[in-house]
Amino acid sequence: MPRASERRSPAAERHADTLRFVLFEARPAGLTFDQLVRSSELSRSQVRAGLACLRDVIAEQGLPPLIWTRTDGYRFCSDPPELEAYELAVVREKVTEIRRFVTGVVAPHAALQPKGRWIKHLNTQLLSVESTLEVIAEFVSS
Repeated sequence: MPRASERRSPAAERHADTLRFVLFEARPAGLTFDQLVRSSELSRSQVRAGLACLRDVIAEQGLPPLIWTRTDGYRFCSDPPELEAYELAVVREKVTEIRRFVTGVVAPHAALQPKGRWIKHLNTQLLSVESTLEVIAEFVSS
């Protein structure tokens, strides 16, 4: 059975198609989440499911990448500098998220169970991911 991230319900695919249509109609402008809800006439949860599914099918359908910015909301983007800025922002966000998870959950767990095989493995892998993302962020920044 495929993982949850690989499964797409027919309903989510219909919602994604609706959002794709609405976003293409709004081009080049973007739409905030609330504007997507109003424009698509979908519920908030349907829009969330549709956005998740749309991100999954973008490459399959040859669509431009979907990005979100605070100023423009959700929109399709083909401009390399904008895409790089968005990707860098996401990478930095993930570095912060992983760092906080390690310091707030994994490190205290390791202190409680210093010889635990699982926690040693988890800590090693997460620190590796964190350093890889930092290298990416530094590469893009230079």
